[in-house]
Amino acid sequence: MHIFDHTLLKVIQVLISLFAGVLFLQSGFDKVFDFKGNKGYIQSVFAKTFFNSFSGILFVIITILEVLAGLASFFGAIFYFIEGQKDFAILGLELSLLSILCLFTGQRIAKDYAGAASLVGYFLLMAFGLFTFALVG
Repeated sequence: MHIFDHTLLKVIQVLISLFAGVLFLQSGFDKVFDFKGNKGYIQSVFAKTFFNSFSGILFVIITILEVLAGLASFFGAIFYFIEGQKDFAILGLELSLLSILCLFTGQRIAKDYAGAASLVGYFLLMAFGLFTFALVG
């Protein structure tokens, strides 16, 4: 595929992947650079749930998952746009969906129903992005 051979579908795939990259790199790096503050917040959110005793390790896991989702999505979008190789973009969207599912589950358990509901749009966008890759062989 030539660098200037971009269909509308490919542009949409790249933009959704870039969106996921920005979303999860910002969220993941915010957790990394303000680790103590974010970890404290998460521990307070889950203080009255069965996640209380291991919320710290779950915070580390979601941080790693978000950074990986962001990196794979962002660089996958660029690589797909330039080279036509879509594996990392697909991986990024899969990791993005997994991240959102984890965040959604945590917010539901913490009874933050409004926060959980706010993730639905992100989930649908990432699922649609992933679906678009199934449209072309």
